[in-house]
This record gives sequence, structure tokens and C-alpha cells, in this order.
Amino acid sequence: MSDNTLLRHFLNTRAEVDPADEFGLSRSVRVRRVHEIVQILRRHNFLQGFSPEELRDLFEDLGPSFIKVGQTLSTRSEILPQAYCKALSQLQQECEPMSYQEVLEAIEAIYGADTGVIFDAIDPKPLGSASLAQVHKARLATGQIVAIKVQRPGVRVTMAQDIDVMRSLARRLSRYMKDSQMVDLRDVVEELWVTFLEETDFLNEARNLVRFNELNADVVYVRAPKPYMEYCREEVLVMEYVDGISIRNTEKLLEQGYVLDEIGDKMLENYAKQILEDGFFHADPHPGNIVIDDGQIVYLDLGLMGHLNPRDRTGFENMVEAVGLRSSSRLMEAFMSFSISRDLEAVDQPRLLSELDIILDRYGSVEVEDIDIGQFLNDIMNVTRQSKVQLPPSVTMVSRGIVTMEGTLLEYVGSFNIIDIINKHIKRSKEDSDEVRELLKELVVSLNSASRGALRAAEYSGDTMQLLSRGQLKVNMEMLGSAEPMVKISRILNRLTIGLIVAGLLVSAALLTFAIDEAHVFGMPILAFIEFVVAIILSLWIAIDIYRRNKKG
Repeated sequence: MSDNTLLRHFLNTRAEVDPADEFGLSRSVRVRRVHEIVQILRRHNFLQGFSPEELRDLFEDLGPSFIKVGQTLSTRSEILPQAYCKALSQLQQECEPMSYQEVLEAIEAIYGADTGVIFDAIDPKPLGSASLAQVHKARLATGQIVAIKVQRPGVRVTMAQDIDVMRSLARRLSRYMKDSQMVDLRDVVEELWVTFLEETDFLNEARNLVRFNELNADVVYVRAPKPYMEYCREEVLVMEYVDGISIRNTEKLLEQGYVLDEIGDKMLENYAKQILEDGFFHADPHPGNIVIDDGQIVYLDLGLMGHLNPRDRTGFENMVEAVGLRSSSRLMEAFMSFSISRDLEAVDQPRLLSELDIILDRYGSVEVEDIDIGQFLNDIMNVTRQSKVQLPPSVTMVSRGIVTMEGTLLEYVGSFNIIDIINKHIKRSKEDSDEVRELLKELVVSLNSASRGALRAAEYSGDTMQLLSRGQLKVNMEMLGSAEPMVKISRILNRLTIGLIVAGLLVSAALLTFAIDEAHVFGMPILAFIEFVVAIILSLWIAIDIYRRNKKG
């Protein structure tokens, strides 16, 4: 089963089981939620269009799922005009907070009678309030000052309903749109569903905090809050309280003596490390998720993290190097090796190469610091999609993260290009690494690709044998011209079969000779001697047959 098949199986399993069992979704629930959405759209006069501020207000009224969509769109200047991106970026600011009583009730519903035993005090004033959760400063009974991230009651059900509506809509639109378009749309919805499951499980975020700190233990200027795992639950996260300065507040950072260029350079270097070395990177590094505390860059909100396995990291490195060299042929090779498409023969390679030539020519004439990375990556993704090269979801997540990071650091680094910085990081890593280590890495990647190919071959063979055993396998073949080619192929196959038999006999005889101590004929066991004799006879027969055929020819 291919990676893509496994992913779809996982997504379909979660889609079929989780909504109904965990969130109680049904047709009546879906209809009721659609009715609510339509009423909100009517209230905002959606048929008359939206100004940037009106679109932001609409997303806020539609609820947490659409706020998440708006937050994503705010970083995609290649999709929306800059005015809309600026308005939607305010969705990353504070949301209407829950009352203190609601927060206490939510915490008590989670811990029950142990609430007073765990917490000594909880600050009524929230540190932050987002669409999904609210954060409060608190003191544990043991004396540590912590931050409590409490999920809004009912938000998981509401978000599940919204995504279920999107899934239903995508399924119905498939009747009117091309199959290739709908596959992309359905994948987007299912990716949103997986993202929702990750972000609304705060135990997952707690584990991400632990892993992030472990991977960056040697980086003195980067960290994440430490979680208190014994108190973390699916709906609540208890972690170290960080009294940092938001990187939005550049004036205060300058007052405190920080150098913005230095902050930007360190963030870029570390983000390249997260992607290329760790394969575990912050997927949403917008300004609201990063603070500066005691000379360190502290990443917050690790609910959604990107993952790149060794093969994906190697593929991404090849892509970046190809962009740096402005080589469309190497870029196409990287895409082809990176593709998770099952049928690579369906890929329109000439078109892909031609389109990549155009893109690299277009951006190759622009100064590195002037390249619009968002537009560039969007062009690359569109070209691969049109050429039927299906890239893994991790590539899309890396692209979004890079675009978000670039937008975050515009005020910090005067002129930079993150692709160029990642390329330099790759070169430095290769200079510092041992040649043998590089060869071993390539060997592992090659073996991984070979094993996947073998598994696919075994899968096809299993299907074929199953059809053959049931008498369901049919082969249509037409040979044009004489029957001589088939005769020659038959002879070659016969000789190949006998050759394999000879090799098997020789190996078996050799093993028997060393495995059995008794010697009966010429110092060999009888069975081994017989196998040697048969092998010699068959070898002589093949040699004589080849000699006769060549003499006649």
C-alpha cells in the first residue's frame, strides 16, 4: 500500500468513525448548522460582496472554524489582495473572552474535586483569548507560576460540524467539477479535519512542547514553554508561564536593547534547522505565536507542527538547491522523486519542464531580496498540480510556514529571501558533514525508495495471483508481424529458467556439503553429489544448445 493510499485510508477512517462516534454528527445536525451559516451570510448581505473589514467580521461571526480559515488566508497574499490580508490578520488578535465563571466551570468539569488540590490560585484576567481557547495565569499548589490554556466548551463539536458541512459540500460539488479539481478540494477538507484533530487535542500540544525543547536543547536562544504533563488533559494544557515581549512590539524590544536584525537572523537560521535537520517545525509561526523572553526566542501554540521524514527532507533540499541554481531540469527531477503519485507515467513531464523554465526565468531576473516568496511558491504548487505531480502534504505545510515566517520578519530584516537562506544552510551543513555520512544518507534514501518499489511490486503481484487463482485474470495481446519474436523470447525464457535451476542446485549442494559431515561420494554427501551432477549436465546442455543455434545462424 503506497504512502498516498495509507494517508487516504487514515483520513477516511477518521472521517467515517470520529465525527459520528465522538461528535455525534448526523444529517439533522448538519442541516441545522447549514441553516445557521446561511442566516449569518444573509445578515452580512453576502450577495453584495465584502469589504476587507466586512469579510473579517463575517469570519468572526461564523465561528472558530472559519476564523482558522481566515487566519490562514491572511498569510496568502497570492490569493487575496493585501488589504484583505491585512484585515484578516486581525483575526490573530484577541477574541471575545470567556467570563471568569465560565473558565472556572470548564476547569472544574475537567479536574473535578482535584481542582483545589492542583491550583492554589487562578488569575481572573485572561492573558489571551483566541477562537479555540483562553489562557490564564495561575499558581500551582506546589508554588510554581504556570499558564493554563483552557479549551472553549463546545468548540470541538462546532468545528466538527463545520468541517462536516464542508465535506458534504465538497462531495456534492464533485458532480459539477472535474475529478482532478475535486480530489484537491477533498484533500484540503480532509487536511483541515486532521489539523482540527491535532489542534483541539491539548495532550498532543504538550507532547509537541517536550519534543521541540529536546530538539533545540543545544540552541541557547530558542525554546518553548515547559509543559506540566501530569496536569495536562485533552481540553486543558498546563505549562510554564512566560512573561515575554511579543515580537509585534518592536518599540519595546528596542527599548530593552534588543537588535531586530539579530532576532530576525536567528529566527531564520533556526527555522531552517527545524525544517532541514529536525524535520519538526512550527507550522504557524505568525507574530502572535512568538515572544522574546530573557534573550530567547520562545515559540508558543505548538498545537500544529509540521513533520518531514528523512526522505522528504532530502527531497526538499534538492528542490531548494535546484531553485538556487536556477535549474529547471534538476527541479523537475526533485519533484518527480518527491511525488507521491502512484502513476508517474501520467505526469506531463514536457509541460512540467517548460512551465518550470518560465517560472525560473521570471524570478531569475529579479534580485533575491525582491522575490515574492508567497507568489513564487504558489506558482510552483500550481504548476505541479496542473502537471499531475502530487506532492506530499508536508510540502504544502512547509510552503505555508515559510510564507508565514517571511511575513512575520518583514520588520526585522530589511531585505532577505528565506529560500536563499535555507540554501546557504544546506551548503554549510554539507561542508560541515563528513562525506561518508552524506553517502550513507543517500544510501538510506535509495534503499527506502527501493523497498517502496518492492512493496508496490508485491502488492501488484498479490492482486495478479488472486485474480489468477480465481480464474479472473485476462490478458489481451496482439503481436504484429511474424511469430519469430515470440519463439526467440520463449527460448530466452527457457534458458533463463534452467539457469536459475542450475544456480539453485549449486547453492543447495554447497550448503549440504558444509552442513553434513558424512562423506559418501568424492567427499560429499550423496544428495549434494547428485545436485552437482544434475547442475553440470544442465549447464552442458545449455552450452551445447547455444553453440548449435549460433552455428545455424
